[in-house]
Amino acid sequence: MAGRNEDTLDHLSLLGNQNTKYKFEYDPDILEPIDNLHTRDYFVKFNCPEFTSLCPQTGQPDFATMYISFIPDKKLVESKSLKLYLFSFRNHGDFHEDVVNIIMNDLIKLMEPAILKYGGNSHRAAAFPSTLIRITANLEQNTKKWHRTG
Repeated sequence: MAGRNEDTLDHLSLLGNQNTKYKFEYDPDILEPIDNLHTRDYFVKFNCPEFTSLCPQTGQPDFATMYISFIPDKKLVESKSLKLYLFSFRNHGDFHEDVVNIIMNDLIKLMEPAILKYGGNSHRAAAFPSTLIRITANLEQNTKKWHRTG
């Protein structure tokens, strides 16, 4: 397998960019796909321990740890774009249950993964600091992928 080169990465605008602009409003266009060069099945796991969004009722921050695991098909998500995308929820007002589903839908649209397991532990600091809510969502599709030959 040959490695990646500038021609395969030229569409990425965030990776290596020293002048990163942080968006403070939800923006799914931040996500950037990259080609998956591997034909075997493998899990990609990404944890974000400092996720914040806003309670739509009070406007106070909700804190969470987000867990994203997927088996890629043809595309991956570039990790810097994923970090900036998650940061864009900082001023987004929605219930945590909605945020989990918004993020999952955006990742499915971007990558069309074979399997995506996504969830978060929400520490609702706004009203009840000791409350822990666990929300998970799973997608299993393209089951024929397990039998692909190349």
